Amino acid sequence: MPPTDLNWLSATEQAALIRRKKVSPVEIVDALLARIDKINPRLNAFVLINADQARREAKSAERALGKRGATLGPLHGVPFGVKDLVVTKGVRTTFGTPLYRDNVPTEDAPMVERLKAAGGIMVGKTNTPTFGWIGATHNLVFGPTRNPWHLDRTPGGSSGGASAAVAAGMGALHVGTDGGGSIRIPASCAGIYGFKPSYGRIPLHPPSGAWSLSHIGPMTRTVADAALTMDVCAGPDERDPYSLPADGARYARGLGGDLKALRVAYTDDLGFAEVVDPEVSAVCARAAKAFRELGCRVDEVQPKWPSMMECWEQIFCGGIATRMAPYLDQRDLIEPGLLRFIEATLKNPPTRYVQAWLDRLNWWQHPRAFFEKYDLLLTPTIACAPFKVGLDTPGAIAGRAVSFYGWIPFTPAFNLTGQPAASVPCGFTKDGLPIGLQIVGRRFADALVLRASAAFERARPWRQQRPSIG
Repeated sequence: MPPTDLNWLSATEQAALIRRKKVSPVEIVDALLARIDKINPRLNAFVLINADQARREAKSAERALGKRGATLGPLHGVPFGVKDLVVTKGVRTTFGTPLYRDNVPTEDAPMVERLKAAGGIMVGKTNTPTFGWIGATHNLVFGPTRNPWHLDRTPGGSSGGASAAVAAGMGALHVGTDGGGSIRIPASCAGIYGFKPSYGRIPLHPPSGAWSLSHIGPMTRTVADAALTMDVCAGPDERDPYSLPADGARYARGLGGDLKALRVAYTDDLGFAEVVDPEVSAVCARAAKAFRELGCRVDEVQPKWPSMMECWEQIFCGGIATRMAPYLDQRDLIEPGLLRFIEATLKNPPTRYVQAWLDRLNWWQHPRAFFEKYDLLLTPTIACAPFKVGLDTPGAIAGRAVSFYGWIPFTPAFNLTGQPAASVPCGFTKDGLPIGLQIVGRRFADALVLRASAAFERARPWRQQRPSIG
């Protein structure tokens, strides 16, 4: 099989071919490293390549295939990438800031540890903004990451290095994190699948500054790969006291069920969206109709929930500002926009942060009541198409100015609630930029969100849509 074709196989397909000895882990890893050498200089998706170690592990995985009675994990020989906010044992983790330029952790995050235990081979670290503070990807250490669909646009963030890598054929499986949309936003911007599991479904350690909002999960080209990753990575870990007990789900096996009789709601305004690009709204509304074809009852709704954005901002920004406060004497190593954000947040009285927690608990009553009636909620993932690379926000949508986080009205709400949510590719703008549809489930209904995603993938296949980057 030509190396180029190997790079567009899903992780599930790679694992199956390796087990049947149709292709070797060495071929898979070599093909990926060659692809990274060719494409990454134009995208800056990977900020560290673990080439030598990856090749050694691939050779070891190949030898294991010839051993009688060897136990092979479900990802045996399959390469994966890790966001630079996620700690990796013996491999530099900068958190996207010069302040941690030389930081080398002494342990793996639980998700990385479990992917390795399943036979996966880590090939490198992907770019992120400092501590994931924005929904775009650039920082003072490594610069900007570019969108493979259009090089002058952002691939989103804060897991933008991962989304660009997946979209460009530089690894079928990547680890992302999400404190306000940082898996789903870049998935939408790059035309890939991103899954934010229920809070605690995959353990997260060490905690981030916005610990109570932060989820960790897979970014892939196919739903099956995300489900396989969940099978490998879900379950409790004593290092994360908020990790959930195992629920007994077999996520990959549950993708084939139908959606008949499910109650599904679609909206492009939860009640507080400042503005949504009409093109994005139209594409997502058409995509929502696919669920009728799948046997669901689909209602177009306007929940008219009160805004939770200030509440989310106080918790999210308060955590990051507190974490960065000790470094204010090195302000030349902090992005100007982030510095302004830190200094403004630190002026707030502590009671404002506590009040945000109380507001969060009160606000939960709105989605709680909503999901008593509906099984799934569909929304645009973000309110606009990917904007210019290097900018922190789009500034305006459809000619109307928006607030700093006003272009992401649909994602942070479900970090506050901890509900499972995914972004599926659902179309393109007239300029050829990807658009994502968000699928949100009830609390702990991870298997249903994955099953709904897989059904949509079958109804509106996206896998063969590839950027023409080479």
